[in-house]
Amino acid sequence: MKKVFLTLSLVSLMAFVSCKENASSKVNASNVEVAAERDQAAKSLPVMSFEKSEHDFGTIDAGDAQETIFKFTNTGDAPLIITDAKSSCGCTVPEYPKNSPVAPGESGELKVRFNGSGQNQVTKTITVTANTEKGSELLRIKAFVTPKNAQAAGPVK
Repeated sequence: MKKVFLTLSLVSLMAFVSCKENASSKVNASNVEVAAERDQAAKSLPVMSFEKSEHDFGTIDAGDAQETIFKFTNTGDAPLIITDAKSSCGCTVPEYPKNSPVAPGESGELKVRFNGSGQNQVTKTITVTANTEKGSELLRIKAFVTPKNAQAAGPVK
């Protein structure tokens, strides 16, 4: 038992001593600089700032198409790229600058068309997917839609 313990101790000591190289001598200074620049660039993100995040069309007639523009500015420090814009309903269609970078400090527009469908109070959301920290932004449109036949019938007595 003593021989096994002594042999195991001797092997462990030799392994410990043989692996004692200076790891810092293997670090390449130029690689450290490149990594620092890459890490700093990764912290630079675009920020999508909208003038408004909701638009109210007010009272509209059913079937009357409506349109609004959401203006935004890239207030971050990297190019902003919108990769997608989807509506919560097929009655609302967003148009955006597809995969066109918006430089820091520059502005852009996202046009939203609503076909006037629905009844009473209607609210639709538009999800804008971009390379921001959050990854997406939410916009809303709303309207009070009056039915066409209610206009023709006139006031109820």
